[in-house]
Amino acid sequence: MALSFHRKELESLQTEVNELIERLPSLEQGELIQQALTSLLRITTHEIGRLDWKILTASLQDMERAFKTFYAYRHIRKVTIFGSARILADTPEYRMAVEFSRQVTQQGFMIMTGAGGGIMQAGNEGAGPEKSFGLNIQLPFEQGANPFIQDDRKLIHFKYFFTRKLFFLRESDALALFPGGFGTLDEAFECLTLCQTGKSPPLPLVLIDRPGGTYWRRWRDYIEEELIQNRLISPEDTSLFTITDDLDVACQAISSFYRVYHSCRYVGNQLIIRLKTDLTEGDVQLLNDRFSDILVQGRIEKTQALPQETLDETSKLPRLALFFNQRDLGRLYQLIGAINHLGVPSPAVEHPEQK
Repeated sequence: MALSFHRKELESLQTEVNELIERLPSLEQGELIQQALTSLLRITTHEIGRLDWKILTASLQDMERAFKTFYAYRHIRKVTIFGSARILADTPEYRMAVEFSRQVTQQGFMIMTGAGGGIMQAGNEGAGPEKSFGLNIQLPFEQGANPFIQDDRKLIHFKYFFTRKLFFLRESDALALFPGGFGTLDEAFECLTLCQTGKSPPLPLVLIDRPGGTYWRRWRDYIEEELIQNRLISPEDTSLFTITDDLDVACQAISSFYRVYHSCRYVGNQLIIRLKTDLTEGDVQLLNDRFSDILVQGRIEKTQALPQETLDETSKLPRLALFFNQRDLGRLYQLIGAINHLGVPSPAVEHPEQK
C-alpha cells in the first residue's frame, strides 16, 4: 500500500515537472534549464540514499551562491592566489603576496583567495575588499575568514572542496601560487592537469617564491628529473608555468599573456583564438612555419566570427582558426606566446563573455 502511494506521488510529480518543462523553451537558456530539471527528475526514479541527496543539495546550494556572487563581475578578469594559511605576516612570502596582489589589481584584475589566513589574507589585504573575492570553506582548524574579506558580500561560503575548486578555476584568468602545504601542491598539480589536458582554457600560471627561495626551484627539479626524464610528461609542458622570485616578472607573465591574445573557444573541431588586434599575413605565415606540428589538418588561418559562435561583445574581434590536435597543450601555450610577441597591443578589451 505504501509503495503504491509512493508511486502515485512520483507520477504526479513527474506530470507537474513535465508541464513546467514544456513552458521553459520560451525562457532564456530554457533548453539548458530543461536538461537540468530532466536530470534531477531522473534521479528521483533511482534508488539513492539520504546522504546522496544531501550531497546533491549542498552542491547545488554551493553553486547557487557562487553563480549569484560572480555574475555581476563576469566581465572583469580575475587572478586566484593560492598559498599556505600558516605563513605569518612578518615573512617575505606574506609581504610579496600583498605587493603582488596590489600590483595586479592596478593592472585591472580582481583577486580571489580561499579567504583564510597566511597567503590568502595577504592577497585580500593587497587588493582591498572592493577588489577581492573570498571562497571560504569551513575546516576543523585554521579556516575562519580573514579580516580583509570577512564582512564583504563577495565572501562565499562553500561546504565542499570540489565545488569551491570548480569556481576558483572557472572564474580565474590567471593563477599565482606561493609556497604552501599539501593543499597548495594539490592546487598546483590540479591546475597543471587541467591546463595540460585542455579542460581549462589557457591561462598564465605563475609560481612565486621569496627572493633566493628554493621551494619552487626544487619542485621544478623534481618535475625535470623524474617526470620529463622518464617521459611521463612532455618537455613542452614546462611552458604551462613560470617560476620566479621577482614580482615584476610575475606580473609581466600575467599581463603579457593578454597582450594580444584575448580568449579561445572550440567551434566544432576548430579552435578559434580571439585576438585583441589583428595579425598580418606575414605573422600568420610565421605561426604556420613554427607550429604546423600541432595541426591535424590544414593551416592556421585568419577568420572573423563564425556563424556558430554566440553573438556577444567579442564578435568583432579578429580571430585565428586552426585544427589543433588537442594534445600538445604546452605547444599551444608557446603559440599564444608567439602571438603576443608578433602582434601590436591594443587598448583593453572586456573579459571574453558572460560566464
